[in-house]
Amino acid sequence: MKFCNFGSPKSHAVSLAALFLATVTLFAMPADPVFAQGVVKSQHGEWSLVCDTPPGASSEQCALMQNVVAEDREEMGLSVVILRTADRKSELLRVLAPLGVLLPNGLGLYIDDKDIGNAFFTRCFNDGCYAEVVLKEKLLEAFKTGKSATFIVFQTPEEGIGIPIDLTGFTEGFAKIP
Repeated sequence: MKFCNFGSPKSHAVSLAALFLATVTLFAMPADPVFAQGVVKSQHGEWSLVCDTPPGASSEQCALMQNVVAEDREEMGLSVVILRTADRKSELLRVLAPLGVLLPNGLGLYIDDKDIGNAFFTRCFNDGCYAEVVLKEKLLEAFKTGKSATFIVFQTPEEGIGIPIDLTGFTEGFAKIP
């Protein structure tokens, strides 16, 4: 399965609240995301359900999130976010990687050692670079049934860095996204 339009870089560890609002704010893709406080509503394994009502929004918006850092490189981390679009018609997988990743190589994804594909970065802001894909049924099912996923980012064309995330609790957490 081609993972095109997904994303594969990592990001510095950022607070859940800051990333959540940046994620919600990015629906409109502003030049400078505004950060505010989000609330962790529940925990599902390593996944957190974080909710907030962004400025101008009429209702609370929630996202399922996990922040990870490479074991051997503290500066190389990423934030993985699953959220529903404002119109509630689809879900997005958004990954925030740190500035300095090699953009042309995109973001790679393996689930349980199976190559899912890669996605391109869509934008970079002060907090990092974003890759995003619509979470279609086949990819969603891979997240639900998998045990671990590894996102691959590059600092040079030859140097890929794999960052594993735990998929335990994903299915339960995904079901809680309003």
